[in-house]
Amino acid sequence: MNSCHRLVLTLVAGSALGAAAILGVQAQGKPPVYAVIEIDQISDADAFMKAVTATEPKATQSVGGRFVIRTTKPVAIDGGAPPARFAVIAFDSEEKFKAWDSLPAIKELNAVRLKTAKSRAFMVEGLPNQ
Repeated sequence: MNSCHRLVLTLVAGSALGAAAILGVQAQGKPPVYAVIEIDQISDADAFMKAVTATEPKATQSVGGRFVIRTTKPVAIDGGAPPARFAVIAFDSEEKFKAWDSLPAIKELNAVRLKTAKSRAFMVEGLPNQ
């Protein structure tokens, strides 16, 4: 093979590797988004549990959300007592989180949660997929 053909082959191979690397970086996309729900005290456990069991996990799954953590047994490491319940829900994008947060079933569940429990909920952006 003469040197001209080797040079052309090298350029083609390098271009293919570069294109594959660029597609890989673009495929990583946006980082995931998480809904974090911390419930410290429940004043009406029956009403709270009725709302939760009527809604979850179907409503969350309907928009692509998935529970990463859902527990009634968090363990304190420092900083005081742990919450009574704790949940983390993962979404592939902020748009999916907003779709979940706009669901009538989630709005109703949140209204019950705010009425029957001392709690807080917030959204955080995760680390990009690596």
